[in-house]
Amino acid sequence: MAIALVTGASAGLGEEFAWQLATAGHDVVLVARSRDRLSEVAHLVRSATGRSAEVMAADLSTDDGREAVAARLSATDRPVSLLVNNAGHGIGAPFTASTWDQERALLDVHVTAPLRLTHAVLPGMIARGHGAVVNVASIAAHLSNSTYAAHKRWAVEFTQALAGQLAGTGVTATAVLPGLVRTRFHDAASLRHMRDEFPDAAWLDPEQVVTAALAAVRRGQTVVTPSARYAVAGALLGVLPGRLTRGRRSQQRD
Repeated sequence: MAIALVTGASAGLGEEFAWQLATAGHDVVLVARSRDRLSEVAHLVRSATGRSAEVMAADLSTDDGREAVAARLSATDRPVSLLVNNAGHGIGAPFTASTWDQERALLDVHVTAPLRLTHAVLPGMIARGHGAVVNVASIAAHLSNSTYAAHKRWAVEFTQALAGQLAGTGVTATAVLPGLVRTRFHDAASLRHMRDEFPDAAWLDPEQVVTAALAAVRRGQTVVTPSARYAVAGALLGVLPGRLTRGRRSQQRD
């Protein structure tokens, strides 16, 4: 039975990944900090789809949290065949105004956690000859305006390097670069202003993003931008000089 593990599964894109994967016949392992919210999502998924939904409350900004999830990914009984590295958050402040604790937590969730969890899951996938890793990046990867953007650019580069090393193993790696998405990500007081700064047409629905992401996984596609307009924007940003993409505010998604 195919099992998918999704981080940041208590809301937003992570919750949508859980729903679509369970609907498609996967059992799911749901990871986030809030056990109460995870339990609610798991109950709804089980009731609506009949699939198993395992709950793991873990803070991926900590060593203990990452190692607990890594242990589950390394387990040989009920092995995970799809890892979705989706957990993420934003600071809403420039590096010059943030605290070290904020920056360290951001780095650990966006970079250290995907690196560790992917490293844990790959040996089993390769030995079985099939599997997939999905890294949720952002259109912000094309910008040069924040540590958030730098982390998301790392996610894309990491995925591309991984895809090359996995060639011929039956295991794939896919980076997803959504733009602005209607989720709780922008509920944070420091990011709420973005809801008023961008028109409705700029916002994507979680269902649209996840549908495109999973279709890319099925095709074995390495990088996908789940919107034609954001794909065009990304292509344009990719050829602009860095000085033109250095804004004072972080264009953060999720």
